[in-house]
Amino acid sequence: MAGTKGIVPDPDVEVRIRGLMMDPVTNMPMIVLKDTASDAVLPIWVGIFEANAIAMEIEKAGVPRPMTHDLLRSAIRALDAEITKVVVSALKEDTFYAIVWLDRNGETITLDARPSDALALALRADCPIFVARSVMEHARLSANNNQVNADELRRWLEGLGDDDMGRYKM
Repeated sequence: MAGTKGIVPDPDVEVRIRGLMMDPVTNMPMIVLKDTASDAVLPIWVGIFEANAIAMEIEKAGVPRPMTHDLLRSAIRALDAEITKVVVSALKEDTFYAIVWLDRNGETITLDARPSDALALALRADCPIFVARSVMEHARLSANNNQVNADELRRWLEGLGDDDMGRYKM
C-alpha cells in the first residue's frame, strides 16, 4: 500500500472536564470538555440523571449507597482490572460515542459506552479523558457549517471564566 507506510494517525486530544452546566438556550445539562493544549472546547449534552451522577462526583458528594458508576468501578477492580482511559471516539448523526479502556494483567479490554457513563467512570477512576481528533474536528466543522448558534455557543464556552462557570451550574 504505497503512501501509507510510516503515517501515524493523529493522536487523541487530551481533555479535562471544564464544567457541568445548564445550556442557557435549551435548558439541557451539558458537559464542557476542554482541550488541555488549547482553548478548544467540546460541549456534550446529556440527560439530567447522567449529569447528576457526574455532578455528584465533581462535588465529591457522599452518598449512603453506591451509585451505578461506583458499582461498576468496584466490579472492575474486583476483576483485577484498571480503567486506564476513556475516549470520546465517534460522532454519528449528532450522537457521541465513547470507549472505556481497561487493563487486566497486561491485556487491553475496551467497552463501548455512552460518553456520560464513560466520563462518570473516568472521574471515579481518576484516569485521563481523551477525544478522538476526528471528533473534535467534526464537531468544529458542524458548528461552522450547520448552525450559526452552535458556533456562537462554542465561542461563548471558550470565553467562559471560572466565575462564569459557577453562574450556570447544575
